[in-house]
Amino acid sequence: MAQKGHQLDRETLSCSICLDLLKDPVTIPCGHSYCRNCIKGFWDGEDQKGIHSCPQCRQTFTPRPVLGKNTMLADLVEQLKKTGLQAAPADHCYAGPEDVACDFCSGRKLKANKSCLTCPASYCEKHLQPHYDSPTFKKHKLVEPSKNLQENICSRHDEVMKMFCRTDQKSICYLCSVDEHKGHDTVSAAAERTERQRELEGSRQQIQQRVQDREKDVKLLQQEVEAINQSADKTVEHSEKIFTELIRLIQKRSSEVKQQIRSQQETEVSRVKELQEKLEQEITELKRKDAELQQLSHTEDHTQFLQNCPSVSALRESTPSSSIKIRPLRHFEAVTAAVSELREKLQDILREEWTNISLRGTAVDVLLSEPEPKSRADFLKYSCEITLDPNTANRRLLLSEGNRKGTVMDQPQSYSDHPDRFTEYSQVLSRESLTGRCYWEVERGGKGVGVAVAYKNISKTGDECRFGRNDKSWALDCYQNHYEFWYNKIKTSISGPVSSRVGVYLDHRAGILSFYSISETMTLLHRVQTTFTQPLYAGVRIGWTGDTAELCKVK
Repeated sequence: MAQKGHQLDRETLSCSICLDLLKDPVTIPCGHSYCRNCIKGFWDGEDQKGIHSCPQCRQTFTPRPVLGKNTMLADLVEQLKKTGLQAAPADHCYAGPEDVACDFCSGRKLKANKSCLTCPASYCEKHLQPHYDSPTFKKHKLVEPSKNLQENICSRHDEVMKMFCRTDQKSICYLCSVDEHKGHDTVSAAAERTERQRELEGSRQQIQQRVQDREKDVKLLQQEVEAINQSADKTVEHSEKIFTELIRLIQKRSSEVKQQIRSQQETEVSRVKELQEKLEQEITELKRKDAELQQLSHTEDHTQFLQNCPSVSALRESTPSSSIKIRPLRHFEAVTAAVSELREKLQDILREEWTNISLRGTAVDVLLSEPEPKSRADFLKYSCEITLDPNTANRRLLLSEGNRKGTVMDQPQSYSDHPDRFTEYSQVLSRESLTGRCYWEVERGGKGVGVAVAYKNISKTGDECRFGRNDKSWALDCYQNHYEFWYNKIKTSISGPVSSRVGVYLDHRAGILSFYSISETMTLLHRVQTTFTQPLYAGVRIGWTGDTAELCKVK
């Protein structure tokens, strides 16, 4: 218990910054106490902010408080030291294989508390003290303990690399800047760090925004999965119910046909048996008559014979046997034929409807569940930044405004040779490929401008390379008073309000391409429904010298 009490006293009298017993203890206005050098070093790092705070409770002070020694705590610390509890550091204070060790400890080394980029070396709390006490080390740069300090030393001059060569993109020392890097664009490492830090923050913001966007997409896709599962379960349940009803109906009809056949069977069998009984009675009667006639034929009395002989004529009233026609296995052939005809009709219906059901089932597109845009604000949600590719630009086209604008010039431009360059017509493709849903607008100036989309492998030479004059591009030719839509050399005249700006909406997956006249209102000029087999690229063709076409920045 006494040992636990001593441990409590040690923790109470320890500095929360260096985690060791207080050295030259001072108490700040909020009531917390620290080593003088620890709190002094902490506040030195906050001088640029102009506001100083407590490392524990974060209470702020303005101006920087004056530090006064806490004599009571100093006496308590001295008494605790005399108990011998601080004779040796605890095992956790010594450096392990993964820790940065103090470069100045002899024997078993303690963990480094800080590393100095100026020295360069790493120090435990004891050996770091001169950096706090001596003015000589005042400007040294202290950082968290690092094992890579030697990487900051120039291997050629054995100097700390405090410079950065932007020409060669490498860290150098001061002697390097006046030697092998003389005349290069060199700055201090701190200045380069500031610039890179600014770029890094910009990149981080972009990454964080993309993370947020992707998280939203993942959430939407998860919702889509749940919606698909619910819809599929509901459809399966509904279809099973319908097919069960159809099966029940067919079974009912089968039972009715069976009952009808059995009833008819009973009627026909009864009729036949009735006729059979009559015939058997007739046979009995005929046999009796035959016996009588036989007896009469043996009568020797002529008078008696003649008196009974007229009864023979009654035999002529009997139904001749040739009137009974037997039709084996054909009694219900009409029913069989009718049922067979019903089966064929049902098979045809099921075949046709199954094709329809299959097509509707495979047409489900979970990624295109959103409705097609209706207003310009809806279209702008799919706006994309597009630039023109100089490698595809005809030599008469001058690209400007960050490769978003093309102008037809009298003289050819000094473009290098490239296999993707259009040679016959003053047209150009975008650098970016277009998939999914995209929207962009083209501002045109002059007599004639073609606004198009095309596959990358469109011909670059000959008459067929012109947008819309082949099966690899779709083009809306815009003139001063009318429009023409072209695809695969087929022209379609388009009526609609003529404006200087044309909007293009592409839904690559759904195979939709729409052109709009943009003014105070948005008017559909032409809509294409097809199947796109490759990524598309935006294109413009500019007809006459001085005419222009610009891919607009829309918001």
